[in-house]
Order: sequence, then C-alpha cells, then structure tokens
Amino acid sequence: MIEYRNVRVALLGAGSVGSQVARLLLEHGDELASRAGAGLELVGIAVRDLDAPRDVDLPKELFTTDAQSLILGADIVVELIGGIEPARTLVLQALQSGADVVTGNKALLATHGPELFAAAEQVGAQLYYEAAVAGAIPIIRPLHDSLAGDRIERIMGIVNGTTNFILDLMDREGSTFEAALATATELGYAEADPTADVEGYDAAQKAAILASLAFHTSVPLAAVHREGITSVTIEQVRAARKAGYVVKILATAERLTDEDGVEGVSARVYPALVPESHPLASVHGAKNAVFVEAEAAGDLMFYGAGAGGVETASAVLGDLVSAARRHVIGGPGIAESTQSALPVFPIGTVRTRYQITLHVADAPGVLSTVAGVLAAHGVSVETVEQSAATEPGDGTAGTATLVIGTHLARESDLAATVVALRNEDVVVEITSVLRVVGA
Repeated sequence: MIEYRNVRVALLGAGSVGSQVARLLLEHGDELASRAGAGLELVGIAVRDLDAPRDVDLPKELFTTDAQSLILGADIVVELIGGIEPARTLVLQALQSGADVVTGNKALLATHGPELFAAAEQVGAQLYYEAAVAGAIPIIRPLHDSLAGDRIERIMGIVNGTTNFILDLMDREGSTFEAALATATELGYAEADPTADVEGYDAAQKAAILASLAFHTSVPLAAVHREGITSVTIEQVRAARKAGYVVKILATAERLTDEDGVEGVSARVYPALVPESHPLASVHGAKNAVFVEAEAAGDLMFYGAGAGGVETASAVLGDLVSAARRHVIGGPGIAESTQSALPVFPIGTVRTRYQITLHVADAPGVLSTVAGVLAAHGVSVETVEQSAATEPGDGTAGTATLVIGTHLARESDLAATVVALRNEDVVVEITSVLRVVGA
C-alpha cells in the first residue's frame, strides 16, 4: 500500500456545500489521496454555532468556533462561509500565512478579487475558485488553463438557476412571474428573500468574475450593467415564443472595439430574447450553461448543475485535489493574469438589437411616424409586425399593436429611441422592450 504525506485541510463553513465537502472528503479520502499524491487530512471545521443542525452527520470533534487558530495549522483552507465578512478577513489571513485557499464565494471574488489575488501572489500561494461560478460546471479551469492560448471574444451564460427555473416555467407552463417564483420558493430553488437572484445581483457577480478571467483584465462589480427579471411578463414570454425566441436572463462578457478603435470589454446582465435554435434556448429548469465564443476554438458550450450542495462540492473537491498536487510538487502558485488592463465600456457602447412592442393609435401615418423616430436616432428597422386593431368605443380611439425588430445599433441610440417613442402622441403605450442576442 502506498503511503502518502498528509496535507492539512481546514474547512470554514458547514452549510449545504461545506457539509457535503466534509462528508465526501471523509468518505473518499483514500481515493482522493491517490489522485492528489497526498493524503487530505481534514483537521477541523470552523462554524459560528457548534450546535446548529447540519445536513450531514459529521464527527463532532472536528468542529470549532476558532477559525483563526484552525487556519494557522492548515496547508489548504477551504472557505465556504459566503458573503464578504468575515470571509475576506479569514481568506486574507490564510493567504498571508502561505496556505492555498479554495473558495466558492462569488460575492467576495467579485468585490475583492484583485486584493485577494495580490495577497496570494505576494507569498506564492494559490487561490482556487471553480465553485464560484456555475456550481458543478467546469468553466473557471477551462478559461484559466485550456483556453489560455486562445482569444475569447464573448461569453454568454445562464448562471443563475433560480431565474432560469422561473423563466422556463413561464415559457413551458404559462405561469405568471409571481406564480413561478412561488413554485421556485416552495421547491427550494429561491430563498425567502429572492432579491439577489431575481434582480440579477448574483449573476452580475459571476459576470464580473468571468469577464476578468476571460479578458485578463480587472472588471469591477460596479462596472457590470444589471437588470433583473421582475418586469418580465407572461405576455412577453408568449410573444417571444410565437416569434421563435425564448426569454433568458444572460450574463454576458464581451470584447469590444469602440468608435475610436479602442479595444475594451463589456460585462452585463439582463433578460434577452434567445433564438430557439441557439443552444442556450434549450437550457431548462434550474440548470446552468455557459456559451463561449473563441477565435480559434470556435463555439463551446458548458452545461450542468449550477447549484446544489453535493454538486457544488464536486467543484470544490476538484480544486482541493489540484491544491494538494501543488503542495506535493512544490513551487509558487500561478498568479492571475490581469495584464491586459482593458477599459470596461459602459452599456451604451454595446451594439445590440431591440424588439419593441407598442400600442399605437389606429390612424393613417402612424407607421411612418414611428419609423421616422427610429431613423432620427440612427436605428434601422429589420422587421415589423402589426396586429389587428381594436375597435374604438366609449369615446376612445382604436389602437393597434406594433412589434418592431431593429438592426444592430448602439445601446445608447436604441435607449434614446425608446424614450422618444414614449413622447410621441401616436404611441399609447410601450408594452415591451427586450434585447435580441445570438441571432
């Protein structure tokens, strides 16, 4: 039997993911040791409350409330507390002590990533974070290693399972947003306070991480344009399906060149119309998917479980094995590549397409008036669909519905067009504005 040297592992947090990491580490220690070339010794689990109920029955002697002492006795620290503090302080302490850190903390990385990577580089430690984006799906390592020699042009991801579940339920079963959210909450996909998910905060954090990694530049969370799904209606979802689209909320990171020839990046989150033929349109339920467009490799799709305790634990353990191997081999950690230092462009510089649905007066010349507003803002019309007019009654004029699809145009020009349309007398109401992607 092969004898391995032991690598001491400290675990911070024993929630749904942390408890599964501990269980798998204890149950499959011998198998993991053969892969890592070192024994993975779980020396302790730091928690706030020793008596809190756990999802998994773990040895009580492993638990402690003294996280700092536990860190100082570890070679690798696994941080699964979540949030900013005390996670930031503990991760910095671990890195400064020379320990490698494995984390799944997207909020921490999106907010303090540059600080943490700098601390790791200073002492030759390594920060691993596969579990921070898209749960069990391997996307960080492919971007960091496998595609390091390629040029990433764009990433579009369904990176929040809760919102994908809600939109999918609206599309496939005709549920309203409110009913779909209630179902998601009942099934445990949505938290009691779903704000972070439905308003796009969670996806924005992941977009910042993906953009920073893919384009080798620092993309702060504040630079990520964010829109949620609370305003998406069942009427929009039905109209989208009728027109051959599916409504998805996407985290997009894209390489752009502005009108002055300056290259930069954009990171944004918003609901959009995805053609039924696009691979992202077929991502159902609470699943996640990341679609990568690379210059040499072409189009790549990564799909799987984006959340869940045992699923996310898989990504954590993969990083843990890599960290253990590094300890066996020796040498400093590999620093994050942010040398490109590309500017982060505001949303207004993005070129996209809009689908605008309007209720307009049923009168001669309305279509030419609407087309004139678009032309005045440099936006050209690609498609127009007009529904049957309603009959006038009770002193009100009849109305018709126009669905206008635009050609590619700058976001700032498209947004200004929508504002101008609202101010036109012939426009009774703008009922829907959605971007069109992947077409």
